[in-house]
Amino acid sequence: MVLNVRGSACRRVFAFLLLAVSVLCTPLGHARQAAPQEIGEVIGLSALPSQGQATYALIKQGGPFPFDKDGVVFGNRERILPLQKRGYYREYTVKTVGAGNRGAKRIVCGGPARTPDACFYTSDHYASFRRIVE
Repeated sequence: MVLNVRGSACRRVFAFLLLAVSVLCTPLGHARQAAPQEIGEVIGLSALPSQGQATYALIKQGGPFPFDKDGVVFGNRERILPLQKRGYYREYTVKTVGAGNRGAKRIVCGGPARTPDACFYTSDHYASFRRIVE
């Protein structure tokens, strides 16, 4: 009887170790990667909050930007925006009234800095995007 318990315990430990190894050997984010979506939702420039309109105007004139991280490369790790080479997208902060930090609102633009191919607005820190149309 003792041997059966030990054997059973050993099998459980072995199964647990196999599961742990398979999880650890899976590339990070592999299970969560989604296919990039085509952004179907749009938002008119005039429908952006006034702070978003101001940020958009700064993007078009090339700055100066109020936050150090404005204009940095956006990696598109969420893979929501259409796939492009690294460096194509840049992110800009949309001021959030009353926030003590940068807040969750951003505009992400792809292409040349002053004449981007497309810009996208997110109010939920990259969980969703809407393409900005003028």
